[in-house]
Amino acid sequence: MTMKMNARFTTALLGAFAVVMTGAGLGRASAQELDAATKARVEQFDKGPATIDVSQYPQGLQDNYAIFQKDCSQCHRLSRPINSDYVIPDQWSRYIKRMMYKPGSNISRSDAKNVYEFLVYDSSVRKKKALDEKLQTLTPDDRKKAEDAIKEIVDKYK
Repeated sequence: MTMKMNARFTTALLGAFAVVMTGAGLGRASAQELDAATKARVEQFDKGPATIDVSQYPQGLQDNYAIFQKDCSQCHRLSRPINSDYVIPDQWSRYIKRMMYKPGSNISRSDAKNVYEFLVYDSSVRKKKALDEKLQTLTPDDRKKAEDAIKEIVDKYK
């Protein structure tokens, strides 16, 4: 009798777990749905160029670009980050972390750091006007933090 009760309890517990996990999955799926404005913005980024001429970038950043191409193209077009309006280091940091933790992304911490450095450097060169405009909208403390992060990467690859 006790074994039957244990078996029933275990079955009920596993069933409840399955329901919770299914619900969690559905919650995640709906949370990943984009609102219309964001979806339109992302689609616009996807329509732009999917490569960058990095031949004038320092060799280490050219190497990081190759990692960026390999890792980021697993899940979306490279045109998305290339043409995005992200230019501030914190924006790139959040974006890369979000991508790292997506199932199947397989982006290592080391690769994530290299991709981050590439995207921050690229924003400071290719998207300089947008970066300067965005920096002006930040608080003095946030501006200094962003400028320091950019300088650290630029100096690293001199």
